[in-house]
Amino acid sequence: MGKITGFMEYHREEAKEQDPKSRVRNWKEYAAPFSDEVLSRQGARCMDCGTPFCHMGVEINGASSGCPIYNLIPEWNDLVYRGKWKEALERLMKTNNFPEFTGRACPAPCEGSCTLAISDPAVAIKNIERAIIDKGFENGWITPRIPENRTGKKIAIVGSGPAGLASADQLNQAGHTVTVYERSDRAGGLLTYGIPNMKLEKDVVARRIRLLEKEGIDFVTNTDVGKDITAAELNAQFDAVILCTGAQKHRDLTIPGREAKGVHFAMDYLTKSTKSLLDSNFKDGDYINANGKDVIVIGGGDTGADCIATALRHNCNSVIQFGKHPQLPLARTSNNMWPEYPHVFSLEYAHKEAKATFGEDPRQYSIQTKKFVADDNGQLKELHTIEMEKVRDENGMFVYKEVPGTEKVWPAQLVLIAIGFEGTEHPVLDAFQIETANNKIKADYGRFATNAEGVFAAGDARRGQSLIVWAINEGREVAREVDAYLMGASALPSYLHA
Repeated sequence: MGKITGFMEYHREEAKEQDPKSRVRNWKEYAAPFSDEVLSRQGARCMDCGTPFCHMGVEINGASSGCPIYNLIPEWNDLVYRGKWKEALERLMKTNNFPEFTGRACPAPCEGSCTLAISDPAVAIKNIERAIIDKGFENGWITPRIPENRTGKKIAIVGSGPAGLASADQLNQAGHTVTVYERSDRAGGLLTYGIPNMKLEKDVVARRIRLLEKEGIDFVTNTDVGKDITAAELNAQFDAVILCTGAQKHRDLTIPGREAKGVHFAMDYLTKSTKSLLDSNFKDGDYINANGKDVIVIGGGDTGADCIATALRHNCNSVIQFGKHPQLPLARTSNNMWPEYPHVFSLEYAHKEAKATFGEDPRQYSIQTKKFVADDNGQLKELHTIEMEKVRDENGMFVYKEVPGTEKVWPAQLVLIAIGFEGTEHPVLDAFQIETANNKIKADYGRFATNAEGVFAAGDARRGQSLIVWAINEGREVAREVDAYLMGASALPSYLHA
């Protein structure tokens, strides 16, 4: 694959980005595409490693390693190196319904398990993937695929995130009539409202939705299943139902002062910001504005980083991100060996922007928030913290312990809680009388059937908060199971039934 000696001749090149200090003045995607010449060199670095761990798609120690949708990465790397772009697109689309999403917003566990990454920077898989699909759209190679025959079977999908869209795409191609219900005013789920524009421009999402509509899928927005349409009505109108409602039940921070005005969940902040941007370019004022405020983000993950980037574009006065854990090491440690996902220090796009704007990395490590304090009008004015240290208890287990004397008071008028999600929201599940376990829909992976006859589940609603690629994996797999349920057998491709 690639050039035999390419990995020795060429170094990894990163996508050119807008200057961090200037890009915070717009909401455009911050990364620019590679030229074809650069992409050919990057494809050439794929080293014909024999066993391509990049697409093994497993979880090791709770983190994804390799590509969960088993993209044929070495094959399309080689085709890009040889300039065979259309052929590369054909190989990419065999396993991935939406490369334009994963090529922009996936954390690329494939690169962490790239064989070259044992000793050198990994092949630029994610950037090559994005380039292939973008070139496919630019050259008109991606056109509506209209099924020649219809089966007469009707399927309702609740939720239009990546799992819902993937299952809809597969089932539509199998000839079934598919209707997707979305409670928001735009389809796309977290692709539309959970990921900021500078990581995934919404024209990219809308383009895919339009294509799916042309292929025959019906999208019904502004419809809350269980309220606007009942479970009984869906069961009566459709032959099968798939629940892809996500895991959007926020994990809260229940400490003194939580009720103060100015304390919000991160996803509410991001959603309102994106909606106002799309509706009116912020002219409606219907969003949580960080302008002129001291902003603190509690939570060290990607959602927290997205909050930083959004607050900077709102022209905040300052922004800090709290993390519970110590700073990650600069290189892999002995307990984080290849091909595990590399837990190493990095400057994400938002951290680069904050550093360029305010002169320093916004992250604070090993810190715990103790309480929020409001003024006489109930408006948040500060929060109190204490530093933590990771120690072993009497049983040899790691625990976090407060460090006396490290208390600190931080000025803050806006706090965003980004500490993850507890599981799926229950109103839809209650409507269908779905059994749950640990706040997730109870449905075995590989079967995806719930306790309710003809009702299936996939994506974060079933597995818990996860990656776009896992959502696509589950969307494709549940489609096969539903197809088999309706028709007695299925010819849809499967990761599990090779």
